[in-house]
Amino acid sequence: MPCTSEFDDRLAQAERLWLFLDYDGTLADFAPNPDVAEPDPAVVALLARLAAHPRIRVSLISGRRLAHVQKLVPVPGVLLAGTYGVELQAESGERLDRVPYDTIRPPLDSLKPRWEALIAGREGFFLEDKGWALALHARFAADAESDAVLGRARRAAEKVVPPGPFRVLGGHKFLEVGPRIAHKGRTVEYLLGRFPLPGALLVYLGDDDKDEEAFAVIKAHDGLAVLVASDPRDTLADCRLESPADARAWLAALPGHLSG
Repeated sequence: MPCTSEFDDRLAQAERLWLFLDYDGTLADFAPNPDVAEPDPAVVALLARLAAHPRIRVSLISGRRLAHVQKLVPVPGVLLAGTYGVELQAESGERLDRVPYDTIRPPLDSLKPRWEALIAGREGFFLEDKGWALALHARFAADAESDAVLGRARRAAEKVVPPGPFRVLGGHKFLEVGPRIAHKGRTVEYLLGRFPLPGALLVYLGDDDKDEEAFAVIKAHDGLAVLVASDPRDTLADCRLESPADARAWLAALPGHLSG
């Protein structure tokens, strides 16, 4: 499902655009370690050009902690959302936390040593403490061991983390526990209400199941969703770009689609 001329026509008719962008796997290739947070000059330059356009607003919504996102995107005027939108930096630079940290942290502090014990001495596992969430990465672990360890990690989380204010996120060789509002779709809804931009066409680029939650909201608001993935798959997106490099090229050409 390529981004067709009909897609371009929607862009050309827009009074203004509000871009919602994922980072890892969408704007940039995945880092070998999630703690790596070195800015990509090409991405920074692209976002700076887009943010400077008078008819484009740029928001970046990432699963990374906000401190990482701030390092990766040191661009004034871009709204930054870390931990799927639990922690925000507004375009003005104002910091916004959508839930009190001291209500989130105690259950995570209870879970963390259990997960540390599960992966102790095992190859290919990495525990990322985002402050607002805990993420267990197993991308470089053997498949059978990854399945077994992540299954045990999920059961441990279900024992100590209350399901009301928290949710467990899965994924390919990945498990995460964080606040229930750590949800890209809910974050888009929050941003639309908190920072309204009347007449804007919403456009979201993302690569995984967390972005699909946002695609649903974007589509409900008559916006456009773009999947960044090397292979076709079931998706709510309107079209697909094959790689972060393709996504950057598409975004670089975006101002040229705006009429007038």
